[in-house]
Amino acid sequence: VVKEKNRMGECPVWEERENALVYVDINSQKVCRWSPVTNEVQSVSVDARVGSVALRQCGGYVIALGTRFAFLDWDTQAVTTILELEQDKPNNRFNDGKVDPKGRFFAGTMAEETAPGVRARRQGALYTLFPDHSVIKQLDQLDISNGLDWSLDHRTFFHIDSLSYAVHAFSYDVHTGKIACPKLLYHLEKEEQMPDGMCIDAEGKLWVACIDGGRVIRIDPETGKRIQTVRLPTPRITSCCFGGKDYSEMYVTSAYDGLDEATLAKEPHAGEIFKITGLGVKGIPQNFYAA
Repeated sequence: VVKEKNRMGECPVWEERENALVYVDINSQKVCRWSPVTNEVQSVSVDARVGSVALRQCGGYVIALGTRFAFLDWDTQAVTTILELEQDKPNNRFNDGKVDPKGRFFAGTMAEETAPGVRARRQGALYTLFPDHSVIKQLDQLDISNGLDWSLDHRTFFHIDSLSYAVHAFSYDVHTGKIACPKLLYHLEKEEQMPDGMCIDAEGKLWVACIDGGRVIRIDPETGKRIQTVRLPTPRITSCCFGGKDYSEMYVTSAYDGLDEATLAKEPHAGEIFKITGLGVKGIPQNFYAA
């Protein structure tokens, strides 16, 4: 549905109030908004790689870029820093993020590659930005903090550390926002490659984007089993979310960075955004950051 190619399209969020899909292109340092009505993409350039975007209750967005949290005012394109983190780790940047059921913004960090396929290990962490702008560190020594979401009863937090090739479940205290007691939920099969972004559907099942696996997979958190696979026409599938007027459509982002020229020539859809219909299941609306 979006032909404008992204170097590293990520973190799609359906914004009901704008009837639009909001997402980031991490490596192009842009926050983007696509209207299915006009088919137009608008974008705001920022001064660092932007790992995630989420909706704010009062309008505009909260973003995680470089190693800082900030607000983005779409109309003025102004970016206001809330807080800087990890200043002792100049090679780190924020990656995926999402707002929890109480309006707190969870986002994690990762080390950038210093050469193709080379990165410092266990340099990432997962943080929670509270509505009063205070921050706590939830997890440490992560490789690539990635996809995240909450169970429908708000008692479980799901998280992906990509280089573990797995989805983990944590107990989650909705009152304090704290997570605890990790357990392995699903380990990806070889052909599924590496887990990236993730979302939950209205039946409480998880959808995981498989980067270099060219697919999204549906996992039942009760059984830890994969129950569905949807293949997409390009390998670097990065994230997914539900949207549309009744949240019955799935939007899936992809990337072309990381593909060599020979592969790119064979992958005309790399970096585009796709819509999957007919899944027979709906998603749920995104939470708003409560400040």
